[in-house]
Amino acid sequence: RSAMDHQPKFFENLSGTGKAIGVLTSGGDAQGMNAAVRAVVRMGIYVKAKVYFVYEGYQGMVDGGDNIVEVSWESVSSILQVGGTVIGSARCKSFRTREGRLQAAYNLVQRGITNLCVIGGDGSLTGANLFREEWSGLLEELAQKEKIDEEAVKKYAYLNIVGMVGSIDNDFCGTDMTIGTDSALHRIIEVVDAIMTTAQSHQRTFVLEVMGRHCGYLALVSALACGADWVFIPEYPPEEGWEDSMCVKLSENRARKKRLNIIIVAEGAIDCHNKPITSEKVKDLVVQRLGFDTRVTILGHVQRGGTPSAFDRILASRMGVEAVLALLEATPATPACVVSLSGNQAVRLPLMECVQMTQEVQKAMDEGRFLEAVRLRGRSFENNLNTYKLLSHKKPDAELPKTNFNVAVLNVGAPAAGMNAAVRAAVRVGITEGHKMFAVIDGFEGFARGKIKEISWGDVGGWTGQGGSILGTKRTLPAKYLEKIADQMRTNNINALMVIGGFEAYLGLLELSAAREKYDEFCVPMVMVPATVSNNVPGSDFSIGADTALNTITDTCDRIKQSASGTKRRVFIIETMGGYCGYLANMGALAAGADAAYIFEEQFDIRELQANVEHLTEKMKTSIQRGLVLRNENCNENYTTDFIYQLYSEEGKGVFDCRKNVLGHMQQGGAPSPFDRNFGTKISAKAMQWISKKLKETYRKGKVFANTEDSVCLLGMRRRNLVFQPVAELKTETDFVHRIPKEQWWLKLRPLMKILAKYKTSYDVSDSGQLEHVAMHSPKEAETGAI
Repeated sequence: RSAMDHQPKFFENLSGTGKAIGVLTSGGDAQGMNAAVRAVVRMGIYVKAKVYFVYEGYQGMVDGGDNIVEVSWESVSSILQVGGTVIGSARCKSFRTREGRLQAAYNLVQRGITNLCVIGGDGSLTGANLFREEWSGLLEELAQKEKIDEEAVKKYAYLNIVGMVGSIDNDFCGTDMTIGTDSALHRIIEVVDAIMTTAQSHQRTFVLEVMGRHCGYLALVSALACGADWVFIPEYPPEEGWEDSMCVKLSENRARKKRLNIIIVAEGAIDCHNKPITSEKVKDLVVQRLGFDTRVTILGHVQRGGTPSAFDRILASRMGVEAVLALLEATPATPACVVSLSGNQAVRLPLMECVQMTQEVQKAMDEGRFLEAVRLRGRSFENNLNTYKLLSHKKPDAELPKTNFNVAVLNVGAPAAGMNAAVRAAVRVGITEGHKMFAVIDGFEGFARGKIKEISWGDVGGWTGQGGSILGTKRTLPAKYLEKIADQMRTNNINALMVIGGFEAYLGLLELSAAREKYDEFCVPMVMVPATVSNNVPGSDFSIGADTALNTITDTCDRIKQSASGTKRRVFIIETMGGYCGYLANMGALAAGADAAYIFEEQFDIRELQANVEHLTEKMKTSIQRGLVLRNENCNENYTTDFIYQLYSEEGKGVFDCRKNVLGHMQQGGAPSPFDRNFGTKISAKAMQWISKKLKETYRKGKVFANTEDSVCLLGMRRRNLVFQPVAELKTETDFVHRIPKEQWWLKLRPLMKILAKYKTSYDVSDSGQLEHVAMHSPKEAETGAI
C-alpha cells in the first residue's frame, strides 16, 4: 500500500455497541477451537458488543432455547488449554433444509444477533454463506407468517458472516495453516517417536495410518518431520509399479544397517487409477515380498485430541481477534470472508473463493489431474512435497553429478531443537547436488582444532527427531582463531560454509567476511540458517528452536495454572529465557493466557507494576482466582524476578499469595516440535541450493573466489517469503549491544495479549481489513519460498 495511505487505523475507534455476535463451532472438532472462541468472546465484549454462544453448532441454532446464551468475560476462562470445543459441535441435517434455516433465523432475530462467527471446515462455512444469501428472504417469510414484525425485518436486514477454518487436515485453500493442524502433527510425531524406539529394538517395519480423507497434508508433513521411508497421499499417487520400487527402497535401507522402516499412509491414499491404497494392503505387500516383521498402527482420533500446541493457540487467538474486527467493519456490500494466516500475516479472503478452490482440488483428483491438484493446494504444500522427494530417496552414486566442491556444515551458539534436522537436510541436499559434505564438530573452536570429517547420506539418518546438537556447538567466535580456521579451510579444500546457529553465528559470519581482505580462504560462499530458542536473529521472523521452546513454556504454564486452581488466589511469576529478546515471554504469555509479560523492548516502571498488582487484585474478586505473570530474564536489571516477586507478595497481602518459577535450560532441550523439524528441514535445503548456485557463479579458472557482500548471506523468513540477505546489509537493522533486531514483528501482537487479559490498550489495526483474493500461484513461485 502507498505511503500516502490514510491515517493509521486504531481499533479503539471501532465500536461494537448495539451489536450482537454469535459464535459457533461446527463440523469435526480441532484443537485450538476453544482459543478462537475465547478470543472472539473477549474481543467482542471488549468493544462493547454482546456475545452469544451457540451450543452444538448449527443444531443449536435451529433448536434455539438454552442453546443460544449470552456469555461473560469469565465464561471463557481456563478453556485456552483445552482441546476440542467446549461449546460442542454436531452434524446437523435440519440446517440443510430451508425449514431448518427459517427456524435458525427466527432464533437469531429474537436475540438481535446479526453477526455470526463460524469456526469449522469448508462444509460449515459453505452452509453459513448460503444462510447469509437467504437471510432477507427468510425474514420476509417470517414476517408473512407473523412470527416477527416489519420493524424487525428492517432492523435486522443484513447478516454478517466471518469464518475461521478449524480442521486438522489443513485442507482449506487460501490458508497456510488451519486451526488444529499443528496440534495434530504434535500427536502424530509423539506417536512416531515412541514407535521408533520399539521398531529399532525388533528391526520392524511400521505402517502408520494418519487422518486426511481428501488431503495428504498431515501424512506428507509428518513423513517429512520423521524421515519416513515412504508416504502415500491422495494428491500425489505413486507411479505404476510402485510396489517394486517401494520394496527395493525398503530392502536397500535394511542393507544399509537401518533397523527400522516407517511408511506413512493417509486414510484417503489412492493409486493413479483412483483405487484406494490401504494400510493393510501396504503391510501385506511388505510381508509377502520381503518377509519383514510388519505392524500397522492406525492413529485415528488420537490426532484430534489432546491440548492445543502453542502455535495453534496463538494462531486461533490472532484469528479470533481479527474475526471480530472483520465483523465490526463488515457492510452489506462486503462478501462473507474467512480470516486466515499467510506466512506470518493475518489476511481476509472471500469465503466462497476459498471454498471453490478447495472443491477444485477434489475435482482435479477425481479426474486424475494430480499435478494440478498439488498446485491448487498452494505453494506451501508443493514445497513440502518437493523437499520430501529430495531428502527421502538417495540416487545411486553413478547417477549423482560430481562437482568436486567440498562444503562444510557447523553449529554455532547454544543448542536449539531442530538443528539436527537442518544438518540432515543440508548434508542430503549437498550430496544430491554432487558435493562432498563435511561436518565440523564443536563450532568455530572445533574448526580451528581440525575437528572436521566427511559425512555421508546414511550418517544423518534418524536425525530429524533428535533434540540438541549432535555435531556439538560452542559460543566461541572465529576472530581469535582466524589463522587456524583458514588453515583448516585450505587443508580440507573447503569451498563453501553453512553455519546453523544463533546470534553468534551471525557475528561469526560478519567476522569471517571482514577477514576476507587478509585471507583468501574466506572468499567462498557462506550462508547462515538461524537456529536459536531466543528468536533474536536479525533478518528472520522465526528461528529454528523457538517453537519447541515456546511449547515447553506453554506446557509448564498449563501445569502451574492447574496447581493454582486448587489453592485459589495465587499468582505465579515465571522467568523465561531469551537474552534481551522478549519473544518467548511475550508469545508464551499469549499462548498460556497470562495476565502480564515484562519484556526489555517495552520499558516499564513502578507505576506499571502497581497497575498490574491492582489489576490482579480486581481479578481475584471474580471467579478466576489465579494469576500468571511472565518475565523475560533481562527485561530490567533492577526489577529482577525476585524484586517483582517480593513486590507482588507485599502488595497482594491478604488478597493473593505469590510463587516464582525460573524455567531455565529446559527451554533449550527436548525433542523438536513438528514446526521446528519442518522449518529446519526446508530452510536448510533451500540454503544448500543457494550454495550450489553461488559455487557455480563464483567458480573461475579452477577455483572458487567469492568476495562480494552478496556471497555471505543469512536466509530468513520475512512475512510471507524466505529471503537471502547479505549479513553486511543487516548490520543497520541490529542492536549489537542487546543482541536483538531493532524492529521486531511480534511487538505488534503485544496489545493482543493485553486485550485478552482485560487491559485497556491501544491497538494499531492498519494492517488488517484489506480483503485479498485467493491467488493461483505459478509453478515458478513455489521456489520463492513459502514455508
